[in-house]
Amino acid sequence: MKKTRYIVAIDNGTSGAIAVLDLKNNTSAFVETPIYTCPSYTKEPKKITRIKWQELRDNLPINDAFVVLERPLVNSKMFSATQSALRSLEATLIVLEMLGLEYEYCDSKSWQQEFLSSALIGKEQMKEGSKQVAIKLFPQHRTKIEKHGDGDPLLMALYIKKKYDFEEIFID
Repeated sequence: MKKTRYIVAIDNGTSGAIAVLDLKNNTSAFVETPIYTCPSYTKEPKKITRIKWQELRDNLPINDAFVVLERPLVNSKMFSATQSALRSLEATLIVLEMLGLEYEYCDSKSWQQEFLSSALIGKEQMKEGSKQVAIKLFPQHRTKIEKHGDGDPLLMALYIKKKYDFEEIFID
């Protein structure tokens, strides 16, 4: 595995968030996914939410980063949500490729099993559980986590750090 200073975890979608762990300085960042609203392509007048790709690009480290994306929800019964998730994923992938950042996908159940009670996984209380665990582990981001409603990308980043034992990989 290549030298890694940053772990970037992206909770995909226009209602997602991004966490960055700086392994060298033992710091972290938590930001909501930058978005904007624009007209839909459909005939009836409505709006869609899209990723502000320039702002997303500016929030990501460009060197020594390991990026993990939460696999998007694809459910044929939820066409509109699936469409939004896939549009967001495509915009995010374009930014990662522009920056030359490698990435991999992570299923949500992988990191959830590490941090949340199995009784919560797949339930409505899961977001609250994620929020409470993330606040406990990252109290410096309490206000942002509470505003966002969960700490999913922070927990996903910690899961990846543990999975790959990244503290042993970074060499200054």
